[in-house]
Parts: sequence; C-alpha cells; structure tokens
Amino acid sequence: MCATLVLGGCAIHQTVKPVAKLEGRQVCVIESPAVRAGFIEAYKRSLATKGYTVRQLPASASITECPTTSTYSANWRWDLAMYMAFAEIKVYSNGQLAGQAQYDSLRGGANMNKFIDADRKIDELVNQLFPGGAGS
Repeated sequence: MCATLVLGGCAIHQTVKPVAKLEGRQVCVIESPAVRAGFIEAYKRSLATKGYTVRQLPASASITECPTTSTYSANWRWDLAMYMAFAEIKVYSNGQLAGQAQYDSLRGGANMNKFIDADRKIDELVNQLFPGGAGS
C-alpha cells in the first residue's frame, strides 16, 4: 500500500479538452513574457504544421482581439537537469474558452518520465487540442 501511495504521488497528469471547429485558419497567440521564448516558437511551429497561420500578439492584448485567440503558460524546474514541469494552452473562440490542454509533472517527484523533450510535448498537446487541423 505504501508503494502505491508513493508512486501515486509521483504522477504526471495531462488533460486535453479539444477545440471544436474554429472560424478561419488564423490563431492569434498572446505572448507570455514570463515563459521561455522557445515555448512560443514551438507552439507557433506546431500550429503551422496543423495548417494554421499564427499572429503573435503582445502580452497586453485581449482574448477578444481576434476570432480565435490563444494564451499559454509554462515553467521549468531543475532536478538533475532542466525540464518542462508544467504547460497550459487555452484557446478562445470569440472570447469564450473553446479548448484547453494541460501537462503537469509538478508532482512527478521520482518519475523519470518528467524529463521530456518540451518541443515534442508541445506538438503532442497541439495535436490533441486541434485534432482535425485548420479547415476541418
């Protein structure tokens, strides 16, 4: 029983509520200066791979600035090496939450699966968040 509790405490959680059909092919991404620049670059590449055009907006922009807008947050931790410990992407359609993806390894403790390649994890989240891609 103790082993179950310890391993349960080392869980990595990922939840995705996919986006339904969106208006158009443009996704406006509101910049988050507190997050490493590599995250937004990987996010924009992933969206482009799905057929979307990306318009980067400043941090001061509103979620209603474009028909489809996205925000993101992420942070990294050190445990033998730097790793992305948390990531969240939210997608809004006309100012309403249309989809959300969250990866959380903050309670990953001894779980070595937390040492993921951040770019690949972002690709995975985007593929699950936008299952059909642009125009689907």
